[in-house]
Amino acid sequence: MRSLRTPAAVAVAVLLTAVLGACGEDEAPGGNSTAGVDDGAQLTLWTRAATESVSKAYAEAYNAGHKNKVTVTAYPNEEYPAKLASAAGAKALPDLFATDVVFAPQYASQGLWADITDRFAASGVKDKVSPGHVRAGTWDGKTFAVPHTVDMSVMLYNKDLYTKAGLDPEKPPTTLKEFAEQARKIDKLGGDVNGTYFGGNCGGCVEFTFWPSVWASGGNVLDDKGTTAKIDSKEMADVFALYRSLYDEGVAAPAAKDEAGPTWLGALQSGKIGIAPGPSVWLGMIEEKGVKMGVAPITGLDGGESTFIGGDSIGIGATSTKQAQAWDFLNWTMSEAAQVEVIAKNKGVPIRTDLASNKYSSADPRIVTINSLVAKGKTPYAKNFNASFNDPQSPWLQTVRGALFGDAAKSLADGNAAITKSLQQG
Repeated sequence: MRSLRTPAAVAVAVLLTAVLGACGEDEAPGGNSTAGVDDGAQLTLWTRAATESVSKAYAEAYNAGHKNKVTVTAYPNEEYPAKLASAAGAKALPDLFATDVVFAPQYASQGLWADITDRFAASGVKDKVSPGHVRAGTWDGKTFAVPHTVDMSVMLYNKDLYTKAGLDPEKPPTTLKEFAEQARKIDKLGGDVNGTYFGGNCGGCVEFTFWPSVWASGGNVLDDKGTTAKIDSKEMADVFALYRSLYDEGVAAPAAKDEAGPTWLGALQSGKIGIAPGPSVWLGMIEEKGVKMGVAPITGLDGGESTFIGGDSIGIGATSTKQAQAWDFLNWTMSEAAQVEVIAKNKGVPIRTDLASNKYSSADPRIVTINSLVAKGKTPYAKNFNASFNDPQSPWLQTVRGALFGDAAKSLADGNAAITKSLQQG
């Protein structure tokens, strides 16, 4: 699941703008070539704690077969933006650094990463990797970051509860309306069983799980430039109305109203929730608790399917003097060998859309379903995304609360204006 951001990120953005103008753009020898260099360079890679295990897995595999050596350092999620700002101000950015994909437009616009446009174009994989990540790492037509990890939202459903409710566990919903109907049937089992669950007090949770239904229904959340909100649409109103009805009817667990994120996974691991949207990476975590799960795409009101493509982007630090060597590592991480033997082998989602079905995923049709969504989903693109949507003080969380538990129409209208104003700051 994508981590929640802190108010400190807003101040960090201001600091970055001030210091990045001084960042150098000199390239290492061979920097004018699109090829990487493997000459025994010692490379530093920074990441947030949420991505540490994957970053280290990449580095370990790369180091085993290359002269260059990559050392990974991870920082707590909430401290990471400030750490990057400090390093930029000191002109001491690492050779490589990864970040939550929704931060990528901000960092790209501020020149925190080196321009890798020509190298990426010559890599042969530009049209084969997560399009949402590629878009997020692009600014003014130039590429600054590539996909590093992928996490997506999907429908997760309890097969045993489906069977007990008289539903076919091999036939998940194909529309959001059907999702609601199936949740209601499961809820009728009574006792401590509930039909569904959601993060009603968590802006990031709602983005991750509700927005795909808006997209699948033909709606948008932002304009293409990420400067104007479009949350007061019919599609958004309809999605909120459906979830609101499930809460009002008691089909959604009562705790969903105040769920801020920390106990979201635990609710599904309890085995008492019939079906709910959530992060794809939770599939294994839930089954570790003995709950037999099914997976399906998140759908629109009347069909279609989409997903919120989260995860991390990675680029070369703008002040690095080893950019050709750093590119050698980045290019390798996007190779078939890395995506299959490092990511797919460990049940991760490949960043490559052409590797959705591979020798590891083919053994589990659910994994193929998850992987295939990389090419169908979206990653929101906005320079001021954090301040507008994910910060606890952002206008989005207030909008969510109103749309689910208050005056929905007014909340969406007022929220749209407030979020647009936030997106256009600076």
